[in-house]
Amino acid sequence: MKFLCPSIPNLPWENRPSDCPDLVWRYSGNPVIGRRALAKATGCYNSAVVPFEGKFAGVFRVDYKDRMPHLHTGWSEDGIHWTIEPEEIRLHNGDPEKGDFHYAYDPRVVKLEDWYYVIWCMGYHGPTIGLARTKDFRSYEQLDNLLLPYNRNGVFFPRKIGGKYAMLNRPSDTGHTPFGDIFFSESDDLVHWGRHRHVMGKSGKWWEDKKIGPGPAPIETDEGWLAFYHGVAGTCNGYIYAMGAMILDRDEPWVVRYRLNQCLLLPETPYELTGYVPGVVFPVAALCDGDTGRVAIYYGSADTVSGLAFCQAQDIVDFIKRNSLTSA
Repeated sequence: MKFLCPSIPNLPWENRPSDCPDLVWRYSGNPVIGRRALAKATGCYNSAVVPFEGKFAGVFRVDYKDRMPHLHTGWSEDGIHWTIEPEEIRLHNGDPEKGDFHYAYDPRVVKLEDWYYVIWCMGYHGPTIGLARTKDFRSYEQLDNLLLPYNRNGVFFPRKIGGKYAMLNRPSDTGHTPFGDIFFSESDDLVHWGRHRHVMGKSGKWWEDKKIGPGPAPIETDEGWLAFYHGVAGTCNGYIYAMGAMILDRDEPWVVRYRLNQCLLLPETPYELTGYVPGVVFPVAALCDGDTGRVAIYYGSADTVSGLAFCQAQDIVDFIKRNSLTSA
C-alpha cells in the first residue's frame, strides 16, 4: 500500500507496548493537554493538530469557567508538549454577519493547497459549520458558513476531488442530537455547497447505535481514503463515544468500500471515564507519515482533556478489510 500524504519525519510516536493486544494504543504520558491548559480553562479537548514549519500548530477548543467553548491557537516543538495562546482566536472578515455567532467548538484543521482551513461547529441561529483560513496561525480570515443550521460535524478532504472542494458532515438538530448520518458535500468556491450524498448511517452495532459523525481529515492511500469517525452508544448511564474506521472510494468518497464491524478505541482509562462528560473518546486529528504509514491520533477525552494514540495505517486497513460490514 502507498500512503499518498506528506512525510512527517518528526511525527510524535511511541512503540506499541509488548502487552498491548490492540491495533491502536495510547501514549504513555496521556493526557497530553490537561483541563487547566489556561488559568481560565476548565477543559481543553476535541482539538485539531497539523505539522507546521517543521514543528506543530493547532486550533484548540478551550472551555472557560462558564463552560462556553472558545478557539485558541496552540504551538508545539514535538506534537506532545503544548503551549496554548492565552487569548482566543480573533477572526477577521469584511461582513459583520459572519462574526455573529455565540460559541465555537470541535475544530478540525486541514492543509489544502496554500492554506490551512479551520472548520468548526458554531452557533449561528443553531449549530452550523464555520470556516476560516490562515497561513501562519496568527491571522485568521473568516469565510462564509459552510451549511445552514443544523449541522455539528464537518471536515475537509486534504485535496480537491474532481476539481472541487470536498467535505464530510453530519446534519443534526437543535439539541444533543439523538440521531446522525454522515454526508458528503462539494463546492467550486467554498461558498456554494451541493451534490450532497449520503455516506452511511448507524450500523446497528451496539457501540454506535445512537449516531455517528466524521472525525479527522481522511488519510489518502492508493486503496482509498482511510477515515476514522466517532460512534455513539446509548446506555443506562448516558452516551458513550468511541472511534471506528472505514475506507472510502478515492474518486467517489461517498461510497464506503469497507466499514469496520467494531470500534478501534473506546473509553477505558481514568481520564476517558472521568471528567465533565464521562465515557468519551472523540478523534479529531490523525497525522500520517507518508514514508512509514505511522499515524498519531489526537482525541478528546471525557470532554475535559486531550489524549494521543498511535497506530500503523497498514494494520488498520488490513483489519478493516478482514472485519468489514461492507465489502467492495
